[in-house]
Amino acid sequence: MFQLPFPVRDANASSGTDNLGTLPEWDLSDLYTSTDAPELKRDLGWLENACASFASDYEGKLADLTADGLLDCVLRNEKITSIAGRIMSFAGLRYYQLTTDAERAKFMSDCQEKITDYTTPLVFFTLELNNIEDDILLAHFAENPDLARYKPIFDRIRAMKPYQLSEELEKFLHDLGVVGDAWERLFDETIAGLEFNVDGEPLNIEGTLNLLTDPDRDKREAAARELAEVFADNVKTFARVHNTQAKEKEIVDRWRGMETPQMGRHLSNQVEPEVVEALRTAVVAAYPQLSHRYYELKRKWLGLDIMQVWDRNAPLPMEDTTIVNWDQAEKMVMDAYNAFDPRMGEIATPFFSKGWIDAAVKPGKAPGAFAHPTVTDVHPYVMLNYLGKPRDVMTLAHELGHGVHQVLAAEQGEMLSSTPLTLAETASVFGEMLTFRKMLDSVTDKAKRKVLLAGKVEDMINTVVRQIAFYDFECKLHDARRGGELTPDDINALWMSVQGESLGPAFEFMDGYETFWAYIPHFVHSPFYVYAYAFGDGLVNALYSVYAEGDDGFEDKYFEMLKAGGSKHHTELLAPFGLDATDPKFWDKGLSMISGFIDELEAMED
Repeated sequence: MFQLPFPVRDANASSGTDNLGTLPEWDLSDLYTSTDAPELKRDLGWLENACASFASDYEGKLADLTADGLLDCVLRNEKITSIAGRIMSFAGLRYYQLTTDAERAKFMSDCQEKITDYTTPLVFFTLELNNIEDDILLAHFAENPDLARYKPIFDRIRAMKPYQLSEELEKFLHDLGVVGDAWERLFDETIAGLEFNVDGEPLNIEGTLNLLTDPDRDKREAAARELAEVFADNVKTFARVHNTQAKEKEIVDRWRGMETPQMGRHLSNQVEPEVVEALRTAVVAAYPQLSHRYYELKRKWLGLDIMQVWDRNAPLPMEDTTIVNWDQAEKMVMDAYNAFDPRMGEIATPFFSKGWIDAAVKPGKAPGAFAHPTVTDVHPYVMLNYLGKPRDVMTLAHELGHGVHQVLAAEQGEMLSSTPLTLAETASVFGEMLTFRKMLDSVTDKAKRKVLLAGKVEDMINTVVRQIAFYDFECKLHDARRGGELTPDDINALWMSVQGESLGPAFEFMDGYETFWAYIPHFVHSPFYVYAYAFGDGLVNALYSVYAEGDDGFEDKYFEMLKAGGSKHHTELLAPFGLDATDPKFWDKGLSMISGFIDELEAMED
């Protein structure tokens, strides 16, 4: 039942670059003030004792507990989860600030090992829980409403019943988890430590990837070729990480009797395999109407006979390259949030004023962006690598949406607040859409409207088309790994097999692009995570359509959905809006919004 908070996959302080203003950084003291804080020592000691006494009091006895006794057991487990999550949130966030620092890596690893040791005796809990007869458990729920509140957690655990192993093997796998974490750390530290040289300027991976959006095509090409060269130099390490992780997953899945490599992710996401397959099928069928059609437009705008991979995220010729400083970005997002509902703005305000955001690009800092929920009695933390581009503003809106969602869901408590990945993207993508629509409504100039629309289409293609292509790559990778070790060339070929299909005939692929799978962290940290982005985007597009149509009481229903956290299935959450993700036509509704934006862009060509 124990699970660490997951960053819905951000010190060496920096005030930002010349044009960005003062960028905020984390104040982690709401978790712990330092690695030697007496509160941290106290909590580690408490956790060791609490786990031991929990096992002593309950192992072998769950089936004989009364309803009240089972509730006490659940509440004690919840407290253990909270304290462990607090410790690992502090260790993890501190590490993400400077992943190349050996002391931070060691501190995180030591905390993880201690917590794994302490919590191994708790493995019996879910196993014994699954052995309680259904009628007995239902009688307990009927007798004690406070216990019945946790039914969604019990249901989630019992969904794993067909795949659980013996207690001895489950404890072994629990202990072995730190080894898998070590491979993830190797990936993180390798990525963060990569050095790139573009036109004589030394850069980290975040700075180099950013050059792929530079107006200067020669600079974009130089960055792409440097990425390819450095990835190629390190491809054996990345291939080893992927081979090991995929093989470990295959072994565990085989022992558990998982029908497919994706099944574990579907179970944790509380989504039916056929729903995910309907999403995938709808998106792949829409490639010609979405990505192929848009990139053909972009090819013409750029005046090219054929696009290269370094043109995919190129700014449009008419695009305003003005840097958006931090204060402007905050105002743009907060204006959009407040315009939707002042309650959303009120929840978002402390992120900017209380050290809940770490925004600057810094040497050794983890790339990308995320919002980490930490634990329900603290607050989330948002990580960005802010460079002042319009897309960075959208990223801020996205991660802040996660943060708002996590604050609202915290009311459910530690066990029920955690939202499945498929629903975890709801508030983030909705926050992006609010910000985009606010900006679009304020623009009257045709050229600026075109740039905004094109930018949103690109973001949606990256969220839907690109992530489904990533999902197909992962499916192929894990399937192929079952047949034996994969060479870097094998993995390269799998990557290229999905690129042309998803991007379309407007593109030509340079030598070296075949290694660009290497830097995607989700493949290593969370296999098959990526389809959640497409799920979330499609869901929000449908949800926003309901909002735009003037659905009565939408805001209140929206807040209730976010407050539910992980306490309800997606069918229950969407029902008040008249939506049903199990209906294959549901995905067409979301995809039609993207297609409609492209229609408008094509009409501007006349």
